[in-house]
Amino acid sequence: MKSLALAFALCLGAAPALAESAYDFSFEKLEGGELPLAAYKGKVLVVVNTASFCGFTDQYKGMVKLWDAYKDKGVIVIGVPSDDFDQEPGSNAEIKEFCELTYGVDFPMAGKTHVIGKDAHPFYKWAATSFGEDQVPSWNFHKYLIGQDGQIVDSYSAFTGPTGLSGAIDKLLAAPKS
Repeated sequence: MKSLALAFALCLGAAPALAESAYDFSFEKLEGGELPLAAYKGKVLVVVNTASFCGFTDQYKGMVKLWDAYKDKGVIVIGVPSDDFDQEPGSNAEIKEFCELTYGVDFPMAGKTHVIGKDAHPFYKWAATSFGEDQVPSWNFHKYLIGQDGQIVDSYSAFTGPTGLSGAIDKLLAAPKS
């Protein structure tokens, strides 16, 4: 019943605060279809808003490196392309081609998504209400680190490269499972 109420509230664009964890959200996949975060329940998630024409675009290299180092250890890297900072003008197909051909991206990618403002995806609205308005993306390549319980553990600006999260990820993976 709670999930039905959450789904109804999210469809109306209301109260992401009803969500209890990141697992309550789903994105559209870059290639179409659903990308439910619940599919990664019990894993560490690194959710990064991305853009193809940004000074930080080379961080895709670090995202691939992080993915390759941790995917077999229970860590999922998820790219969330956004044009909210006017640096991702391409279609989902163009973004997919760019990421795969230029950086060898093979981690899950959401379709182009709003990450800030009134049209922000419900995940990003939830992150703002549960982790703090000062932790919303202020630019591309903002990273949320989500623990195995689906809660936001930390938030990192574009100035922290993806591999800079390794120490925090290692701590999460080493923590006793509840």
